[in-house]
Amino acid sequence: MNNMIIGQSGGPTRVINQSLVGAILEAKTHTDIGEIYGVKYGITGVFDEQFIDLRKISDEKLETIAGTPGSALGSCRHKPTPEDCERIFEVFKKYGIKYYFYIGGNDTAETAHIISEIAAEKGYDFKAFHIPKTIDNDLQITDHCPGYPSAAKYVAECFLGNELDNRSLKGVKIDVVMGRHAGWLTAASALAKFQEDAGPHLIYLPEAPKSLEEITTEIDATVDKYGRCVVAVSEGIKDETGELLAKKFSKETDSHGNIQLSGTGALGDLLADHIKKNSKHDGLRVRTDTLGYAQRSYAGSVSQVDAQEARLVGAEAVKFAMSDAKSGSIYIERTSNSPYASEIKLTELKNVAKVTKDMPRDFINDAGNGVTEKFLEYAAPLVGEITPVATLF
Repeated sequence: MNNMIIGQSGGPTRVINQSLVGAILEAKTHTDIGEIYGVKYGITGVFDEQFIDLRKISDEKLETIAGTPGSALGSCRHKPTPEDCERIFEVFKKYGIKYYFYIGGNDTAETAHIISEIAAEKGYDFKAFHIPKTIDNDLQITDHCPGYPSAAKYVAECFLGNELDNRSLKGVKIDVVMGRHAGWLTAASALAKFQEDAGPHLIYLPEAPKSLEEITTEIDATVDKYGRCVVAVSEGIKDETGELLAKKFSKETDSHGNIQLSGTGALGDLLADHIKKNSKHDGLRVRTDTLGYAQRSYAGSVSQVDAQEARLVGAEAVKFAMSDAKSGSIYIERTSNSPYASEIKLTELKNVAKVTKDMPRDFINDAGNGVTEKFLEYAAPLVGEITPVATLF
């Protein structure tokens, strides 16, 4: 039996189901593939055989699922132990699984790599393919990650609204954006800047550490200049020592050892409180929001490039599995920026597993509190058009 199984792992995205459906529909065209199983809740669903027969799902319903945010199969954050892997292979043998597809980020690639390595050691005829997904946009090799453009569009539109709100009622507005290790998503806030005096005025990224004192001084200078300030802050921002500011209030970690950053407004509150107490502007109006989980799966914001490529990486993963290719990770190579064009390719799992990709230094301004034109040229074709606006003064 040459059956396949597919699952989803890590944080959901606006287009992760496009990858799922792309893989399913492509698999249906190959007579060498027998059963097409979907596993609920990522690798954890293999342990107790929580499988769905995806051949029974109509193409019409699959198309609706493709346009639906979130992980249709459910998700998990679980790094398999050696004991887990033994159980996984027992189940895979039982169901005649030869092809394993796992949609997710670098931790997901690591899981696929671990399972692929053990399969090779056991002499089990098996291929594992990592299908990229992450709004953090921090996977190695790939030009960008499916999920990032749609999340970036959401962030840009949010900052556009916050800028217009702040322009109406002046003060300091701080918005915290997802991004554990890299500032790609926070940087996308710059796409909302529609004229010279528009926010975000300051953008703080993990790649450019700042002390609380520096941040306060820069906000004060912006208030001096414009009478107000809109600030984008990555949840993974580091202080001058390189330590996460979030560590001041959170010690919780997940199964991969990552500090819990999302799901709390504590970082924004910490920054707002410090600025209120230390600003040279007495009585400064400071407000803060954490954009939260809506960044990942907001139904009303999708990049067309993102939707198309997310489906394509799923389909191409199956094509690679049907070829002479060995286990690997799918990646996107940009071939043209204007007009935008890309190709889908394959790299070894070890090149993507575990490691992350920072924003290049030439994407960040010299002051470490904003982005460069080079970043905007990179991100704009992925995100697409931002809502046009105008002001009276």
